[in-house]
Amino acid sequence: MYSLDSFRLDLRRSVAPDNHVWIGSGFGTVAPLPGTVCGARGFFSPPFAAPDTSLAFTFTADGHPAPDNGSRGKEDVGLLFSGAEWRPDRIARRGTYHWRVNGRLISFGVESDLAAFASRHGFAVRIRATNRSAAPLELRLDATLEPGRPRRVPLGPAWNFSPPAAGADTPKPLGGGVWTLHDGQRLALLGDGGTVRTLPPGGTAEWCVGVVFEEEAGTRDDSPAALLDETRAAWERRVAAASASIPELRTDIPGLEPYWRRSIASGLVCLWENPEFVVSPFPATSGLDGGSICCYPWDAAGYAARFLAALLGPRIRDLLRALLKCGVERHICMSISGEGEGECSYSYSLWSLLHLYVAMSAELGIDETLFDDVLRVFLADERRLPDVGELKDYGNQRNLLEMRTSGYEHVVPSPNAERAWGFDRMADIAERLGRPDAAAWRAKAARIREAIRRDLWDADAGWFRCRNPDHDELVYSIQMFDAMRFGACTPDMADAICTHIRDGAFLGHYGASSVSAEDAVHYELNDPDWSGSGAYSGEGPQLAETLWRAGRPELAWDVLSRHFWMGEMLPYVPQEHACDRPATPAHKRANIIAGAAGYEAILHGMAGVEPRLDGSLRIAPNPPPGGFVELRGIRHCGRGTDLRFDAAGMRVAIDDKTIYEGPVREIVL
Repeated sequence: MYSLDSFRLDLRRSVAPDNHVWIGSGFGTVAPLPGTVCGARGFFSPPFAAPDTSLAFTFTADGHPAPDNGSRGKEDVGLLFSGAEWRPDRIARRGTYHWRVNGRLISFGVESDLAAFASRHGFAVRIRATNRSAAPLELRLDATLEPGRPRRVPLGPAWNFSPPAAGADTPKPLGGGVWTLHDGQRLALLGDGGTVRTLPPGGTAEWCVGVVFEEEAGTRDDSPAALLDETRAAWERRVAAASASIPELRTDIPGLEPYWRRSIASGLVCLWENPEFVVSPFPATSGLDGGSICCYPWDAAGYAARFLAALLGPRIRDLLRALLKCGVERHICMSISGEGEGECSYSYSLWSLLHLYVAMSAELGIDETLFDDVLRVFLADERRLPDVGELKDYGNQRNLLEMRTSGYEHVVPSPNAERAWGFDRMADIAERLGRPDAAAWRAKAARIREAIRRDLWDADAGWFRCRNPDHDELVYSIQMFDAMRFGACTPDMADAICTHIRDGAFLGHYGASSVSAEDAVHYELNDPDWSGSGAYSGEGPQLAETLWRAGRPELAWDVLSRHFWMGEMLPYVPQEHACDRPATPAHKRANIIAGAAGYEAILHGMAGVEPRLDGSLRIAPNPPPGGFVELRGIRHCGRGTDLRFDAAGMRVAIDDKTIYEGPVREIVL
């Protein structure tokens, strides 16, 4: 159902900052040199970090130089950049040279494909030139590799949030396009640089130039063109796997299908397939720009758990086991080597772990061997956190949202509401396994929800308070809507907090804000992530899904549809984005696995598709205004389900046989 073409984007339409445009292979990632047709700058492939390595090109046409340097000057400045297209397997660029030289018009076009290798630490550029002149053209291509200060960075904490910096030493040239790093490993330039092709009028020629980092003492003579073909094949396999496990969406509603596909692409580009990593595929939080090639539970297991459970199938168990082993309850993230990193009991990690286990169980069946391990970690966190009645004190900002103001700290509605959800889900599974304690856990969940309503609700403000040690504080954070998502709100409370989901408060023209613009104490413009003017990229779609599940489809659609610009203007979803203009902060990560939350909001919220622990599949669509939605290939329990719905009705088919057609309603398969 999907192909590489399904996820391509014309970068002329992109609003991504230049430093956010990268191409990954699942083994390495490389960036185009801005403004050039063929150049590259920056490369990461653990354990190699080469942030300032660059590859540049010069064409010489009948003895006349035409450098590809991105010059913006007038006159004869060389090859001119004409456009680019992002695809999962490569960035395709094009350029033109058309200039009269010594009374003769020299005209040729250039196309290039840039990609990282799928099984080697390196990258390559495939270049094609077409002679548009009236006479034969002798064209020479020269490649210049500036090695910068690459270094070998062991798999572990150095790959966590920020990309590893350049090293202290410049490689030593050995001649013949080979450099040696300070630890004896090598950097080599491979391929067709320095070669001449003679093109007849209308004729074409091709070159391929690669850069490879070698763990061994010597370099190998692999063809960079063959390695690029391997990258394409690896991406074709990933897309085929997505076709076999993720439904295809068709619609006549503008913007919905591109956004759906961009959400899927955002998940796919986060999967790393390196056998040296603790699990493979490894779902990185980010990674395309070299930063956050690690797994933060709140990202992969929170915002993208159901996406990963469907996509990875039984391999999702490897991720859960690795998170348990790394000590997710004590660390903020898991490194690619499997170590827990960051001495911080992050407040949302435990809910994320449970969410992953529940999503896995609903997709694959309950894995009883993992139940006790998950339960042990969950109950240990219950014992660790200080009690405030039935609620827990989660400490300061370091353990919560990392806002740039105080207030959302200590006793807060979320993640206390997630605790209640956790007790209910553990009770669901315990009942199916014939385990004791289910009734006690359900009673505990009910008491937590009642305490949130009694101790934190401010009826005059129509909002929840946060209880700090010396005062209570109203913080208009998007996290408050999780209290509704996890059942802590009465209908009147839900009505009250939903009045804040409007323009000028939690909504901007291009999405949701993490803090309401009406909150003069906590709202600010420099950190959309959790402090306002935009949001962490999983939050808007998650709010929309919350609203669909709460029976507020019009408001849910209003929230989600404000994000559709991302499907048309970004190659993948970034870490965070603005909500008042179509923009993303250049100093934050270029991509995020939480971008798959858009897919989850559409499938599980709007379409109401819910795999259940008993093996059933609940379907309860919420038709959007003004068109139809069709989802083909919803995989569950080895069968394929197709769903089509609009305001007039719905149709459900299993393995191409219609089993229901009629008014929109809930059905359980």
